[in-house]
Amino acid sequence: MFEDLGFETLTAPQVAVLFALILGAAFGLLAERTKFCFRRGLVGDDRRQAMGVWMTALAVAVFGTQLATFRGWISFDDHRFMASELPLLAIAVGGLLFGAGMVLTRGCVSRLTVLTAGGNLRGLFVLVIFAITAHATLKGILAPLRTTLGAATVSLGDAVSLSALPGGGMVWAGLLSLAALSVGLTSQNRPGTLLLAALLGTLVPLAWVGTGYVLYDDFDPIAMESLSFTSPYAETLFWTVAATSIPAGFGVGLIGGTFAGALAASLIFGSFRWQAFSTPRETGRYAAGAMLMGVGGVLAGGCTVGAGLSGVPTLSIAAVLALAAIALGAVVMHAMLAMAPAKATHYAHAAE
Repeated sequence: MFEDLGFETLTAPQVAVLFALILGAAFGLLAERTKFCFRRGLVGDDRRQAMGVWMTALAVAVFGTQLATFRGWISFDDHRFMASELPLLAIAVGGLLFGAGMVLTRGCVSRLTVLTAGGNLRGLFVLVIFAITAHATLKGILAPLRTTLGAATVSLGDAVSLSALPGGGMVWAGLLSLAALSVGLTSQNRPGTLLLAALLGTLVPLAWVGTGYVLYDDFDPIAMESLSFTSPYAETLFWTVAATSIPAGFGVGLIGGTFAGALAASLIFGSFRWQAFSTPRETGRYAAGAMLMGVGGVLAGGCTVGAGLSGVPTLSIAAVLALAAIALGAVVMHAMLAMAPAKATHYAHAAE
């Protein structure tokens, strides 16, 4: 369809960067205003409200993505989420590591991106380490770990998606959307907050349709992509150090746009605050969490946004398992951190 849009000096990949900038800016602004964060929905003090925001966005993302598939605008048949050989071990290990890491850093990658734009230097520190570790796992010194774990697969045959179950894709999309929306509507959030969350959710199908249909070009094809942060951060890191040799892609535009949107929101609404580490121990904890997320995000096939908010709407079994593993890793790490002070107190009293 791209050739019908009338661009004479821009190619589909170049327009994709501009498209990603717009999507990212919208995501950054909406995520900053709604405090969009999967970790907070699992273990935060306001977990009910936070999960309500996340689930409302997911409900819209699922229904919109499957509606676009039903209309024939896009297809996930050849997408990596639909590989018949499921890398179960990599997804399980990666999800657990990512979930544990986001608890240690007090935020998943998308949330830390928004926080960094609002003056949080802890977030910037984490994102740099995350990007380096993710790139090392994709193409560097940690790549053997990825290939070794990825080689342990389970054959799913044609059952790679929930759409293969009785009822088909739209039925399961409807059930998932209703279940997720019910969480949002009973979360005690203000209607305005849920509306912003729903708008955030629309960005997922908009990105799938934009890259997979509107910008489709037989002569200069681009990958069909939606919101994600693991691979885009690795791409942005590589582009940052070699911009004169390689062009920016969709991922670079998405990261840049998210920073811009979140920064604008924090300045307009007065939430910008400089923040930094308070102790060396805190710095070490965040560094460890960043590395766990870098490795885990690559192994699991995405983060809470890439595998979760964007992946689950494809109805991919792999994406559902990845999000479940991330959630389990977060809950387990949160429980371990909660137990640590109690153990320290017990040992102190025993010594006395």
